Amino acid sequence: MKLPPLPALRAFEAAARHESFAGAAAELSMSAAAISQHVRTLEQWLGEPLFERQARGVRLTAAGREFGATASASLRQVAVSAEEIRGRKQRAVVRLASLPSVVAYFLTPRLPRFRALHPDIQVSISYSTTGISAPADLTILHGRRPTESAVALFSAATRPTCAPAYLENFGPIKDIARLSKAELLHDETEAAWRDWFAAVGTLSPQNTGPIFADFNLLLTALKAGQGVGLCPTELMRNEIAIGRLSVLFDQASDQDKYYWLVAPEAMTAPAKRLFDWLVREAQDQLDGYLVARA
Repeated sequence: MKLPPLPALRAFEAAARHESFAGAAAELSMSAAAISQHVRTLEQWLGEPLFERQARGVRLTAAGREFGATASASLRQVAVSAEEIRGRKQRAVVRLASLPSVVAYFLTPRLPRFRALHPDIQVSISYSTTGISAPADLTILHGRRPTESAVALFSAATRPTCAPAYLENFGPIKDIARLSKAELLHDETEAAWRDWFAAVGTLSPQNTGPIFADFNLLLTALKAGQGVGLCPTELMRNEIAIGRLSVLFDQASDQDKYYWLVAPEAMTAPAKRLFDWLVREAQDQLDGYLVARA
């Protein structure tokens, strides 16, 4: 590949954009005479004049205008590609392992705010359902406190919840007796509903509905109006606020469970920024919830 002299090409591209040697000189911190010499070198290499020299300045020839557009587009493409590579090298990556439901209903709606605050940090998100994920910098878990240093983000207490469409078909559910006749949907096992009914002082009904392998599948059925399920109302607060889900009773089970943020003792600076941001976002959600209920 035979290329023209690159310093001459750079000087010409600036002169062509400004259609002025003086303008190019100011941009490149060179003298107008140096720009003129670089342009002459390029013209000799091409064997074609690129500017018409006039008493009050210069004007691009047809060949100069055509070659100037090509040079500008090519150098711009090189600059963009170089900046992307530099950015990838300089960008820090923080690996976050989390429950799918937390990713969907807590993290994803808020992540653009973190990206705006920290454009130099790329968050790599994976699922964690069984415990602390070794390759992750941070982990979000559900249940009782997994480690002494774990930070509680928000409560995982669950309450009977359904879509408005289910109430339209089944009718109002104002008391436990009516709830016992509803289609009860289960997340993994029937134990959660047994615990909830025990907490309100009654036995779980026998007319139980389907069991779903995880909460996201259960939630899909709930939103489709297929029955009543136990939902972590703090996590689903936005879905409740906009009317996609309705909470039927204030009584809750799993009140000793939380969503926990777990990190190693020694965190990288980017991981610490994400850690602190997640804690603040969770506190903001809690503050908003308390205000809404006041």
